Amino acid sequence: MIFLQLFWEFFKTGLFSIGGGLATLPFLKEISLHYPWFTPSDLLDMIAVSESTPGPIGVNTATYAGFHAAGIPGALMATFSLVLPSVIVIIFVARALTRFRNSKLVQDGFYGLRPASAGLIFGAMLEVFAASLLHTELWDGLHSLSSVFNLPAIAFFAVLSIAIWKLPKVHPILFIFIGAICGVLFHF
Repeated sequence: MIFLQLFWEFFKTGLFSIGGGLATLPFLKEISLHYPWFTPSDLLDMIAVSESTPGPIGVNTATYAGFHAAGIPGALMATFSLVLPSVIVIIFVARALTRFRNSKLVQDGFYGLRPASAGLIFGAMLEVFAASLLHTELWDGLHSLSSVFNLPAIAFFAVLSIAIWKLPKVHPILFIFIGAICGVLFHF
């Protein structure tokens, strides 16, 4: 039964997360709320790991969740089911696109997919920002507003953002290592 659940949940994620790895985040969060395969906190850790290792977020998280749920066979099932819709869609799109490339209906469909994908990615970005820079669990009305802000994390985010902007020649992996070291030292 677990393999069927893994297949179905990650197949749906792969089918409907149009826009790439970050577009999978709302689906992955939903999975984390309904199944014990990984927690929302694990998802944030997986985002950090996925952004600093090869491979897309969705594939890395599917592999992790599948492994956590059912070992190596579960990891293979979850990863396969996440990627399968893309393979199927690409085969059909590649065959149909050459035939219907100039179709008004196809062009309008792609035009509508762009803002939908951007909305999914923006929503995921807001969730990552909130989880990283705010202590939302401390919110208890307007009087608790000052305790919600994770000021050290916000300051660190601002410093790294300015450094990335002002030092565009520095390799991104350096910023990832700096973030990991500061996280260990200061535990924001």
